[in-house]
Amino acid sequence: MGKAMHDTPMLDQLESGPWPSFVTGLKRLANDESLTYQDMVVDLLGQLEHSYKTRKGYWKGGTVGVIGYGGGIIPRFSEVAAEYPASKEFHTLRVQPPAGMHYDTKLMRNLCDIWEKHGSGLIAFHGQSGDIMFQGASTEKVQDAFNDFNEIGFDLGGAGPAVRTGMSCVGAARCEQSCANEQKILRTLVNNFLDDMHRPALPYKFKFKVSGCPNDCMNAIERADMAVIGTWRDDMKVDQEEVKAFVAKNGSKYVVDNVISRCPTQALSLNDDNTLAVDNRNCVRCMHCVNVMTKALSPGDDKGVTILMGGKRTLKIGDLMGTVVVPFMKLETEEDYERITEIAEETIDFFAENALEHERTGEMIERIGLVNFLEGIGLEVDPNMISEPRQSSYVRIDTWEEEADKWNERKAEEKAA
Repeated sequence: MGKAMHDTPMLDQLESGPWPSFVTGLKRLANDESLTYQDMVVDLLGQLEHSYKTRKGYWKGGTVGVIGYGGGIIPRFSEVAAEYPASKEFHTLRVQPPAGMHYDTKLMRNLCDIWEKHGSGLIAFHGQSGDIMFQGASTEKVQDAFNDFNEIGFDLGGAGPAVRTGMSCVGAARCEQSCANEQKILRTLVNNFLDDMHRPALPYKFKFKVSGCPNDCMNAIERADMAVIGTWRDDMKVDQEEVKAFVAKNGSKYVVDNVISRCPTQALSLNDDNTLAVDNRNCVRCMHCVNVMTKALSPGDDKGVTILMGGKRTLKIGDLMGTVVVPFMKLETEEDYERITEIAEETIDFFAENALEHERTGEMIERIGLVNFLEGIGLEVDPNMISEPRQSSYVRIDTWEEEADKWNERKAEEKAA
């Protein structure tokens, strides 16, 4: 028999609503006598109830790691260990998931077996950074758990002031809107920066996220220091027969109200014969029409990626969306993927040397200016970075025509080469 359960009236209330509760999952683990560390979850519930009563958290950090690594473990020591001794240490292992988060059932069972052997059995698929969060291990079992995860091919992710675990959408594996090989982009970046994940040496965290189309299912634009977004630069493909069928099924009013009028740049109009006219020059790839009329509309054929820098949530300054630094690049050869890695390397090196402590890339750009950042990472200003140059604070209008000529000459040279 395991340890007796604590009274948890406040936690019990969380199970009374219409939605599934994490409390139910914790109680199931606390009552599972096959778990090696069943008592740990029992005392975890007791400490959580105590926190709810006192309205105070009782976890503090510390230093816990595995041999050769400086990050990947989130230390949690209890400040009320005398009352709840079984959960006095409740460390979390951040483990990197497969690109696109693809698993088979055998692999997931192996992961669960390892954690039931060495930890509490509590797992989160996935944390905010994309990692598999194995929550609840004592200091002495962290190394053993890591060894077993490593044995089946898994590695720790980033934690602290380091390159963090990258994320990619499921992409071309299951989504017809994909415009890039998301998994290859992510694996290329992760494999190159693995050492920077395991051994924190940056002013603050740096995140990669990859989305295969402008739907941006990874929320990379607002969350990633470096976001890679699949896109296209030719005309959107339109199957006019499918457009007519969609109009016939839903009515022209529905199409006008839910597709035409919701285009942010008014680039769509419905013709008299119920075909769709698209002003591709003003299309900003918001994906709304493509998402609604999935059979009729689809991305163009000239596909590639856009790279943005500086997205983040609130920290020293408010939320920032990523800024476009590479409007479009093709990914057709290994050299193209190497170029993405080079841009990332230049950015991380510049960030390491110029950012203040506890400052994200976006805040550094705001502080030093975008033109200095672009110069620092070796990228030239491209007119396609911006839609309204005369309202942009970092473009010198008095030399705009000269800069445009330089850009046109450079593009002509690249084309000739």
